[in-house]
Amino acid sequence: MKLSVAIVCKNNEKTLPRVLESVRLVREMLAVRGFGVEVVAYDSGSTDGTIGMLEASGARVIRGPWLGHIASKQVVLDACAGEWRLHLDSDESLEAACAGSLAAFVCSPGGARGARVNRKVWYLGAWLEHVWQPEWRLRVVRGVDVAAGVARWGGINPHDKMELVGEAAAGAVVGHVVDLAGDVRHESFVDIADHLGKQVSLARISAESLHAAGRRGSRGRLLVSPPGAFLKQLVLRGGWRDGWRGWTAAASAGVAAAMKHAILIELSRREI
Repeated sequence: MKLSVAIVCKNNEKTLPRVLESVRLVREMLAVRGFGVEVVAYDSGSTDGTIGMLEASGARVIRGPWLGHIASKQVVLDACAGEWRLHLDSDESLEAACAGSLAAFVCSPGGARGARVNRKVWYLGAWLEHVWQPEWRLRVVRGVDVAAGVARWGGINPHDKMELVGEAAAGAVVGHVVDLAGDVRHESFVDIADHLGKQVSLARISAESLHAAGRRGSRGRLLVSPPGAFLKQLVLRGGWRDGWRGWTAAASAGVAAAMKHAILIELSRREI
């Protein structure tokens, strides 16, 4: 019996140690129950210490070009061999409670076909308890389901999502999914400038993906979407209770929406 941990990475030497430490914790929990753990990483061109860290931990590293968020994650998911497969981004680590609930689930899944984890952002030195919360994501699936094409990565780049899909065109119901206790720590941003810089890249990818899917930009969406994204996080999610970090993160959501729709308008006007 084996759990595979799939990781997609490039130049993540700052966040990877915490990721690998959380995997080590899971490995220890499962070892006493007769389970093995393998780590498979897809690296798209690291030039720092990322590959060395992975190999030192015993991970199998696959090198290849960046294929986009969805396709790259599918490559490494397919390369795993475990009965159960867990995906972790290179800036995501399992908190102790989540590691424990994952180990318990793998050993006794019942009739579940997968498990979701709650991803919580560690932002500028503290948790965001309300902004982007809760953020449940399917991250654990059965290996046999991957082989059968029942579990796969979908969505629209860069907003990928792992999903269970119907085995028939009619949309047969596939097995149930459980929620694991504890949180996954998401630690993507060094500071506010780093956050906004990454959002520029993600906004362009999102706009290009939407444009390729047939969406076109409009001034109406550019007017409404940014304040809507800001207020959703600040008011509906209660981000104001996260203090200045919550206000900053909520504002960044508005900025990201503005950039995405502005770029989509630019792409649409090129067709005229």
